[in-house]
Amino acid sequence: MRIIAGKYRSRLLKSLKGDALRPTSDRLRETLFNILGADVAGSCFLDLFAGTGAVGIEALSRGASEAIFVENHGPAAKLIRRNLDSLAITSGATLVQADALSALQKLSARSPSSTPSIKFVFADPPYAAHDAYFSVLTFLGPGAPHFLASDALLIFEHHHKFTLPETSGRLSRIRLLKQGDAALSFFRSTIT
Repeated sequence: MRIIAGKYRSRLLKSLKGDALRPTSDRLRETLFNILGADVAGSCFLDLFAGTGAVGIEALSRGASEAIFVENHGPAAKLIRRNLDSLAITSGATLVQADALSALQKLSARSPSSTPSIKFVFADPPYAAHDAYFSVLTFLGPGAPHFLASDALLIFEHHHKFTLPETSGRLSRIRLLKQGDAALSFFRSTIT
């Protein structure tokens, strides 16, 4: 697994052995960031269910000013720290070891002035954890939490045969992209 483009281009990242993680493939990450384009530069990027940290690190490599990595699995959280250390990323990266919903609640509880305006939320729960997809959608859907930018984009990676709802509260799916066994669903708030 490698960084596709930007400051850390072609640098290798480590993963855990076995089936504990299912990292986003290099090809799918490249497709994702080709879609996001230049908007990543200067943005705050939230990587939920971060695994190896590859997606958030790719965002930093492409100029994101900050990446917040949320990972509940202890060995994976340590792996993210090792991957950040191997690239000498010492600022602009925050690692939160918690489940995604708890991390979102903590972000929401912070005062608006102490919380960065997050432009991108990438959520990649284990494919079989359907409840995790719905808990994130349910939390973010009713109203835009203050920590999200008005033009924030929420992206879910999921199995191509799993269907997420078209809408959840104020969130509407604006794009569905399938690539191999994976799919990316893009959501944006319908009220700005």
